[in-house]
Amino acid sequence: MTKRLVIIFFSLCLLAAAQTTASPSATQSPGDESTAKAKSLINLAIQALGGNAYLNISDSSSEGRTYSFHHGQSTSTGLIYFRDTKYPDKERIDLTKKRDVSYVYVGDHGFEVTYKGTAMIDPKALTEYIRRRRYSLEWVLRRWINEPGVALFYDGSAIAEQKQTDQVTIMSAQNEAVTLYLDPDTHLPVKKRYQWRDPADREKDVEDEVYDNYKPVQGVMTPYSVTRYYNGDMSNQRFINAINYNQGVDEAKFAVNATYDPNRVPPPPAPKK
Repeated sequence: MTKRLVIIFFSLCLLAAAQTTASPSATQSPGDESTAKAKSLINLAIQALGGNAYLNISDSSSEGRTYSFHHGQSTSTGLIYFRDTKYPDKERIDLTKKRDVSYVYVGDHGFEVTYKGTAMIDPKALTEYIRRRRYSLEWVLRRWINEPGVALFYDGSAIAEQKQTDQVTIMSAQNEAVTLYLDPDTHLPVKKRYQWRDPADREKDVEDEVYDNYKPVQGVMTPYSVTRYYNGDMSNQRFINAINYNQGVDEAKFAVNATYDPNRVPPPPAPKK
């Protein structure tokens, strides 16, 4: 074997060895790295929220005060509320200290209970409620990430609520996307954002939910302040005074049926004889 052939032989051997011993990160695509980073951050967020204690919440009962806004302007001085939920799709909200008005949601049905009786909730309001539930933090972290075809993306660092955060996007198989902003130190969610297209004007609308004042409750880190924004304007703010998990909410709270139609025109009175 000539000297030239020996040099070529050893060069090929070194090249083959370098390819064999290359680290996995050297061959990993940017998309794989983004997915792995996003998955790691989401797992850290779930653990920060309570891990199995958070994932196994079956019901909750809470009370506090809620405020509504229109175009960022307050429309009330606040109402006392009592809220009962059963995961995944049952919720009852009683308003005022005497619980004068109640809103009950079971699956894709909604009811308003007043002194007049029980009526079906306006279809537009019900659609908005179901959308918020579909994009809720509980559904995203407990359902979306386990669905087939879900995609995860790490979007890098971002400022949210004047805080440095890690930005992660979760996209369902139906191309629905939710972006989470996570505290890099505690890994708790700071903000959630999603957008949808209005079927009437085809314009995109953006909804944000901001979480603050976390406190541990039965092993679950719970935000005692939740603020919603619609296209940048504050739309609702809720402050929790007390909350309990897995206490066995009575199913009777959700057992309601419509007793009247508020849109039905009553028949004219019978003529006097």
